[in-house]
Amino acid sequence: MSELSHVDETGAVHMVDVGGKPVHRRRAVARATVRMAAATTEKLRELPKGDALATAQLAGIMAAKRTAELIPLCHPLPLAHVDVSLRVEDERVEIRAEVATAAQTGVEMEALTAASVAALTIYDMAKAVDKSMTFEVSLVEKVKE
Repeated sequence: MSELSHVDETGAVHMVDVGGKPVHRRRAVARATVRMAAATTEKLRELPKGDALATAQLAGIMAAKRTAELIPLCHPLPLAHVDVSLRVEDERVEIRAEVATAAQTGVEMEALTAASVAALTIYDMAKAVDKSMTFEVSLVEKVKE
């Protein structure tokens, strides 16, 4: 028997049946860190009103809303709230994505997707000046109320 939630005892993948679960308010927070050269963060800071950050923020929000289209076995969820914030540090951009819903399953995939796509957007916008950028994404919090 598989311990993976989306794999049945025969090894076939399937969408988890959450139909019998009660609706709860659920929230998840993910974080991404985009590491880059200090000169790259300076270029990001010099943009008027942080255009790269605003673009990445919107990309993250849009991605959270489309997670079920991107991750094949995710349930489409009615999102009540999505917040993506970005902060430029010395040699990195810190991204925090928070997503909330009232549903039968959690929103950690939506938070992770939002943080990932925001990080990819920063990468895309700065890759011309810094090919050595890397990023990592992690789930920080998952709450069921």
